[in-house]
Amino acid sequence: MRPTSRAIPLLRTSAIALALLALAACKTTNDDVTGSIGGAAGPRTETEWRQAVQIYGTRYQENRNDPETAIRYAEALRQTTQRAQAVAVLEQASIANPHYKGLLGAYGRALAEVGRYDQALEVLSRAHTPDQPDWRILNVQGAVFDQLGRHEDARRHYASALKIKPDESSILSNLGLSYALVNDLKRAEEYLRQAARQPDAAPKARQNLALVIGLQGRLAEAETLVRADLPPAEAEANVGYLRDMLAQHNELKPDRTPAPKAKKPKARAATPPTGAGT
Repeated sequence: MRPTSRAIPLLRTSAIALALLALAACKTTNDDVTGSIGGAAGPRTETEWRQAVQIYGTRYQENRNDPETAIRYAEALRQTTQRAQAVAVLEQASIANPHYKGLLGAYGRALAEVGRYDQALEVLSRAHTPDQPDWRILNVQGAVFDQLGRHEDARRHYASALKIKPDESSILSNLGLSYALVNDLKRAEEYLRQAARQPDAAPKARQNLALVIGLQGRLAEAETLVRADLPPAEAEANVGYLRDMLAQHNELKPDRTPAPKAKKPKARAATPPTGAGT
């Protein structure tokens, strides 16, 4: 069984097989889901999130237009992998609250998670304004641009986000992954190391760093990083996952060995036509 909650992000097996989620590190709303479940910090286990689905689902049915209830219900749905339903909830609430920026941020992020990138960018553009930019929204926009292959646009958004929130680990991590997606692994490692050094860095930052280091062939160093934040059993599962993903990447790399040149046939002496004189 593969690790889930703190696993290395899923690889998108392309020329440089890196996933950009990325989006998962870009919070657009408060992490806390208030209520009696999960204590002050909100739900943390799968069981608690399923309880949150029931609690906020009931509240949502009572008032589908309340933006905060919709945000919390959608978050619980996302955490239980019901992403399409989360999009539907946030879409309904955003129609009733077209200028509620927290709701628009959550809706844009949810759209991105289900691959509706162009629509996500349109919604996210309304979730903040040029005179009052939100670094979280800029970070999510950058991740969406990276998913679309628009890496220069993505990095401009990360740079703007870092001006507002310098040394923010989630922004630095996304910036590192952006470079990894174009196979600039040295620069990717530089930014991911910065991300991992931050006091608020999530384990995912170090997992991303481990992945980029592994892609450069330094597997022992990568495995040490993977094990740093996790209990032994989960660490070993993640190490196995890392090895599998790197093996897939190596299998998909184009063979750069030049094909052997075909031997040219030896030239034969020309035979003069019959009857030709000397």
